[in-house]
This record gives sequence, structure tokens and C-alpha cells, in this order.
Amino acid sequence: MDIRVVFDGFPVIESQNLVLNKIDVTHLEEVFDVYRNDNVFTYCGIIPKHKKETVKTMIGHFDRDFQKKSRIKWGIFTKEAPGKLVGIMEAFDFNQKVDMVTIGYFLAESHWGKGIATEAVQACIGFLFNQAKVNRIQAEVMPPNEQSKKVLLKNGFLKEGTLRQAALWSGKGIVDLEIYGMLKHDYQ
Repeated sequence: MDIRVVFDGFPVIESQNLVLNKIDVTHLEEVFDVYRNDNVFTYCGIIPKHKKETVKTMIGHFDRDFQKKSRIKWGIFTKEAPGKLVGIMEAFDFNQKVDMVTIGYFLAESHWGKGIATEAVQACIGFLFNQAKVNRIQAEVMPPNEQSKKVLLKNGFLKEGTLRQAALWSGKGIVDLEIYGMLKHDYQ
């Protein structure tokens, strides 16, 4: 894995309809719109945030985590409305010993069902495999989250199994997680 490709300068990723780019305080309203919606985090280990000041602080944490080379969060922007954030794509748990990374994603509810998550995941995995030289990408999904599973399967991920009562997720307690994975040779 070439971790420098991810963290030496903020990578901007483009696909046919989307741009994955840095989130900053100018995106506060859209980020707040995502994080305050309980429906967005029904199947996620994130507790919704109902105070704008909390979300503003979180945006600062996005940059802090990037500087620490531990996590990258991209804003998902459509090319049709370039300045408007519609969701978040992230990569974290960079394991350089085995060249593996975990991804996650969530969209503002008003943008569900439009193929945006599928395209964002496709763009992200292309970047991680081709530029960052990752060998394995994985995602953890709560079993009832059918939409997220569809996004992963459309992108060529395989369901590798279920980890029963294996994680403590904020606001959810101890949960089962399905693991979806893809290896670079699966992608090619």
C-alpha cells in the first residue's frame, strides 16, 4: 500500500457524475443535514448529531484525522450541483501489514435511491486499488441494511460472513456485522 497517495495531499476523486472532495466548514449546512437525520444512521454505529456546533467541531476532526493519517472523509458532490455535498465517503483502519482498508458511506436521505452511493463506492475503490495500491477493501454492514449490501454487491464485493455479536456500536449496543470484501485481483 502506498499510504502517501492517500495522505500526502488531499486526493480528489472524479467519476462520471460525482466528485469526492474535501469537506470544510463551508459545507456545514449539508453535513448537518446528513448528521441530524436519524434515518441516515439507523444501521450505522454513529449517533445522529442535533447541534450544528457539534457538527462544526466534527468537520475539524475530519481534518485532524486526515493529518494523523488515520481516516479520510470525502464529501460526495454531484457534478450537476458542484458545491452541494450530498453524502460522505470514508476510508479508515489502514492496515499496512496486509494492505487492507475499510470503507463506509452515507448519503443525505433526499439523495437515496439515485445510484450515488454505488458510483461513489466504485470511484473510491478504483482510487484505492489503482493509486493507493491497496490489496483488500472491506465494509462492515448491519444485517438488516439491505440497501448498503446492494451497493457493495453491485460493486463486486463478496459477502464473506457474519460476525455474531462482534462489535459495540454507539447507540446500537452489541451488534452482528456482515463483512463484505474485495481483493485487488477480484477488481481487475
